[in-house]
Amino acid sequence: MDQNLREEMSENDKLKQGLFKTLSNALVLDASLYENARNTPKTHRLALTIVILAALSHALGSAVILLINLATIPELLVTLVIDALWLIAGYYFWTFTIWKVGQWLKPIDPTYSDLLSPIGFAYAPQVLNFLTLIPLLGRSIELILAAWSLLAVIVAVRQGLDITTRKAAFICLIGWPLIQIAIGLVQVLEQQLFTKGVGAVY
Repeated sequence: MDQNLREEMSENDKLKQGLFKTLSNALVLDASLYENARNTPKTHRLALTIVILAALSHALGSAVILLINLATIPELLVTLVIDALWLIAGYYFWTFTIWKVGQWLKPIDPTYSDLLSPIGFAYAPQVLNFLTLIPLLGRSIELILAAWSLLAVIVAVRQGLDITTRKAAFICLIGWPLIQIAIGLVQVLEQQLFTKGVGAVY
């Protein structure tokens, strides 16, 4: 029993160390990280963990804004769920568009599953989304993080598909505006729901 517990704790420690190392390498756009990423249970788990952390960080910013505006608990919970799920869905959608366009440009390429890990790593800058809560700098930080993530995805696609930076940028820029527009629409929807909720109260 004690042996199993020790093995489980050791595995968790390794996962944490792997997560921190992956985050740091992804943030500095380490090309080898993306090039060596493989669709194994460990790398996919790390990638999905980074995406979930990014989703939670983004949701935290929205939640704090709602709390400042005296949002109700149901409104707060709905916002957290919408923000988190939408960012995760965007990750899978963006990976899908990159995969399909990549197939068109280069018939011999990795599978959709193979791209999930490197593109998930590229969401590392979004883990810092909570910094958008800094007064007066929120919007600027949000734009910087979005551009940072775009650059990371370009590196991931370039290494993953073994293509030029120009082609990688073209592939990524097809889906990126759609993701940004969708995020903006979700934020507008949340604001409208909140406004209606406040109007109903008063």
